[in-house]
Amino acid sequence: MAMRLTGMYSGLDTDTIIQELVAAKRTKVDDKTKEQKKLKIKQDTWSELNKKLKSLQSRVAGMRLSDAYTKRTTKVSNSSIASVITGDGAMNGVQQLRVEQLAKIGYMTGGKVSKTGGGTANALSTLKDLGLSGDGTLKINGKDITVGEGTSVSDVLNELKKAGLNANFDENQQRIFISSKDYGADNNFTIEGDAPVLDALGLNVAGTGDAKAVKVDGQDAKIILNGATFTSKNNVFDINGLTITALTESSETVTLTTEMDTDGIYDMIKGFLKQYNEVMNEMDKLYNASSAKGYEPLTNDEKMSMSDSEIEEWEKKIKDSILRKDENLSTVSSSLREIMSGGISVGGKTMYLFDFGIDTLGYFDAEENERNMYHIDGDADDAETSGKADKLRGMIASDPDTVINFFSQLSQQLYGKMFDMSKSVNGYRSYGNFYDDKKMQSDYDDYTSKIKDLEDKLTAYEDKWYAKFSKMETAMAKMQSSQNALAGLLGG
Repeated sequence: MAMRLTGMYSGLDTDTIIQELVAAKRTKVDDKTKEQKKLKIKQDTWSELNKKLKSLQSRVAGMRLSDAYTKRTTKVSNSSIASVITGDGAMNGVQQLRVEQLAKIGYMTGGKVSKTGGGTANALSTLKDLGLSGDGTLKINGKDITVGEGTSVSDVLNELKKAGLNANFDENQQRIFISSKDYGADNNFTIEGDAPVLDALGLNVAGTGDAKAVKVDGQDAKIILNGATFTSKNNVFDINGLTITALTESSETVTLTTEMDTDGIYDMIKGFLKQYNEVMNEMDKLYNASSAKGYEPLTNDEKMSMSDSEIEEWEKKIKDSILRKDENLSTVSSSLREIMSGGISVGGKTMYLFDFGIDTLGYFDAEENERNMYHIDGDADDAETSGKADKLRGMIASDPDTVINFFSQLSQQLYGKMFDMSKSVNGYRSYGNFYDDKKMQSDYDDYTSKIKDLEDKLTAYEDKWYAKFSKMETAMAKMQSSQNALAGLLGG
């Protein structure tokens, strides 16, 4: 870089002069930078829209198969006795259920222990402290364990835990508490042994008063379903596609009514249309946006003279219009509209969405950019059509096969079209994208290279002019020096 001298001798404002000389070339850099910024805005806008299109494609992918519409639900006549989850293998029908008994965990509440000589026992207290004299046997689940006067409560608790049980000594209550780790008869346990040992520990169910232990045996749950008996370790029964959870033992027989989940089918179709409408509405807004002619991305210098709100409004104007009349956007939008408005053969008859009470509003009834949105007659959430007869829900209840056939085919066609539009195109598009992401990125990188070349040329151009002015200043400095020397010789 050339040495940059100011107009010390010439008296010229060299910086201002040079900046005016290079202004035209700096404009070229700014123009390319703005073009690159607009491309970045376009990339970001398409990327956001692409995510929504892919999400819609994922939804229709799940609606292509008839299994998506055959979900069933089961109602229980008394939900306090049992609850039911309906699986794929469940059959329509009414069944009779009675809950005979609930599963239980084996549990023993020990009697209060007494410390010889008074005082409060704790886990470190020995069996001698609790009144045992000599040795004895404690039998846990049939296994003999020898204990003696020096055995502590903690030692006994450890043996119980080794046997796979939960065990604890509560100092406040002065009792040992024991339980199995899971429900069911198979997880039950037994605590036996010599009476003196059991008495000292408060584990003798044959004891008296506060020293008597209370034992609840673990047991399996048992239900009677349509006259057949079923057992379970944990109150949950998986039977022919139904997951039945027993909640309360009762002599009451309840009915389980399994039928097609018409609400679920309706909600699935409604959810699909809602998502389709949102995507279509956004595409229409982007395509029909007002022109942003005269609005270009701002340079840093331009931003300096504007307020934050003015900058935000300016940039929003550019973003909102970046896909105005975009050809690719038009292709995607029109392709989806074409399938949605097309006919589908069901049982030899060509049917359309309006046959199910689903249609767009009239041109003059719909708001701008909402003319391609679909509405369901009788939809309580739709102010435009809530007052009409609910044809879709009625057809789901009366003729579900026709509804399923139509919407599974519609979803298949939509998915196929979206798959074709998002295929990978070498050099232009990555798989799964509805826009030319590769081409845009390549163009963006080209801008980066071009901008760097222009900036390098601008710098060289500036350096050239600074070098010229520097030479002029140096020459003038020498001239002035010579003049001063001559004046000195002449006695000036």
